[in-house]
Amino acid sequence: MTPRDYSLPTPTVDQLLTLRQDPDALRLITDLLKVKDMGPADHIRTKHEVKTFVESGDTAIAQTLIKENSARRSVTETATERLSQQRGQRTA
Repeated sequence: MTPRDYSLPTPTVDQLLTLRQDPDALRLITDLLKVKDMGPADHIRTKHEVKTFVESGDTAIAQTLIKENSARRSVTETATERLSQQRGQRTA
């Protein structure tokens, strides 16, 4: 699997465990989780969580990471939609 393969909607614990063994695991996992699309605080928070996972290899941390990443992305998308709707109403 390449780090840019986003064919699955949500990464799996097995994918994260496999990527964890790579020397460049932090970058590969953050790319898979699309961390760059997040806001600055979520970006930093997620990178720290990924680093903790890479160091520990704990499956519980991986599951939490996937769950929280999904929640953060959904909040970011909702906020972006609201902002674009508000901007559309101002110009009308």
